[in-house]
Amino acid sequence: MSLSVFVELRFWLLVGFSLVLPVGIYALLLVTRSISRWAVLGFGVALVFIAGVDVYLLQSIAAQAKSTPSLADDAWFSSELTIALYLLPVVFGGIGVNLISHVLLRHLTEAEGRFDREHSDR
Repeated sequence: MSLSVFVELRFWLLVGFSLVLPVGIYALLLVTRSISRWAVLGFGVALVFIAGVDVYLLQSIAAQAKSTPSLADDAWFSSELTIALYLLPVVFGGIGVNLISHVLLRHLTEAEGRFDREHSDR
């Protein structure tokens, strides 16, 4: 066991899943001029998955931080500050669910329009 969770692989995975991947996804979505529904759906699912991985990593790091002698670990992962760390997965999950619902609502709206056009003469 190491003296601090900040040198553990889980911490660096948390940084990657909390900052690097979502920022990359947002940047790709912002610079793309046109994008398919499947890509938007995939990005939404990816953000929900990232949120789940973040929560798992935060919980496992918090449990591990209690057993390390470092006080910095306790300050970040075993205190009230942990609540602030959970805001990132909430935001990512919310945006991911919003992207997924956007794709589904557009599909359903178009499907209803097709149905109405096909059954309007009856």
